[in-house]
Amino acid sequence: MTKRDKKGPSVTNSLQPTRRDRFLPAELLGISAGLGVFVGLIVLIATREFILAGIALGVAFILSLVLMALFALAFKPTAAEVEDIREQDVEAREKAAEKAGDPADPATEGSASDAPDEDRPTGH
Repeated sequence: MTKRDKKGPSVTNSLQPTRRDRFLPAELLGISAGLGVFVGLIVLIATREFILAGIALGVAFILSLVLMALFALAFKPTAAEVEDIREQDVEAREKAAEKAGDPADPATEGSASDAPDEDRPTGH
């Protein structure tokens, strides 16, 4: 049982992903597919060549998918997300120390995680 499981229900429920968070990948795929079909239809109407329209559809789909995923990654995480990431880092360090046979002191790990690390990105 991890530290996250021992927390109160209000804390653990706030860390659960919302419906919007769970459907974000499907939303990005749907919007990209719509843009790809739109570009494919425009090229098909303009050139009347199915192969060229299919190529344009594929290129537009992949390009819009990559760009929208990059834009989604550019958003700054909320305070709850940052806290969850820090907790997972501490748990991972403790598990790695246990595997190595060197149990880490939880008091020192908690105080070290309060200060931001230089190698961890802090967002914009």
